[in-house]
Amino acid sequence: MDVIGDLMARDRRSDRLALRVDGPGRTYTYHDLITTSYKAGNVLRYLGVRKGARVAVGPVSLPEPLLTFLGAAQLGAVTAFDPAVEARATVVDVERESEFEALPPGQKLAVFGGPPSSPATTHWEQEVWSENPAVHPEVVAPADPALVADDREFTHGDLLDAAREVVADFDLGVDDTVAVRSSLSHPGTVVAGVLAPLLAGGTIRIPADDEAVEAALAVGDGVPESVALAPDDAY
Repeated sequence: MDVIGDLMARDRRSDRLALRVDGPGRTYTYHDLITTSYKAGNVLRYLGVRKGARVAVGPVSLPEPLLTFLGAAQLGAVTAFDPAVEARATVVDVERESEFEALPPGQKLAVFGGPPSSPATTHWEQEVWSENPAVHPEVVAPADPALVADDREFTHGDLLDAAREVVADFDLGVDDTVAVRSSLSHPGTVVAGVLAPLLAGGTIRIPADDEAVEAALAVGDGVPESVALAPDDAY
C-alpha cells in the first residue's frame, strides 16, 4: 500500500470491526468505514477542497474527525488536526460553531454532532449521509503531503512507513485492537492509533474516559505514538 487511500480500497470492505468509539457507543465495520470515507471526501469536494488544499479538523474523540482525515487523504488534501490553522475547509464539533463563523472569504465551515445554527454552515452528518459513495478520481502519490503537525508536513509515504513499523514492532494483526487515548493533534497518534490498525486489518478503539480496555497496543498510555514520528518517546 503506497498511499492512505489504498487502506480504503473497495476490496477491503468486510463485516470485520474497524472502529469502536465507546463514549457514544458507535461502531463501524470495514464496509461502513470505507464507504463513509468516500462520502466524507465527496462532502469535502463540495466544500471546495481539492488536491493540495488544507482541511482543519477539531481533534475530538469521535468518528467524524477520522473520517474527514481519510476522505481528505483520498483527495490528496492535507489535514491539520488543529481548527485554528488557515484551511479551505474547517470541520469542528457543533458546540464550537460560533468560534468559526467569521472565517475569511473562500473558507468553508462544517460542523458535526448536531445541526448548525447558521444556514451558511454545512451540517456534516446530513451531507455525508446524502452523498453518493463514489471512489474519488484524484491521483495521489506517496510523496504528496497528507498531514501537517508540529510545523511539519508528513507525506503519505512517511505516515504509512511509520505505520508499517508499528505493525511490525507490535505484531499487529486482524484480531488485534489498538486503544487510542492520545489526541489526534499528535502525528504519532494518527500513525499508531489509526493507520497501523487499519493497515493490519485490526480495530481502532477509542475508550470512554479512563476506561480500562484490553488491547494489543494502547496509544497514549506510556506507549510511543510512533517511534518514527515521535523520536523523543521511548518504548
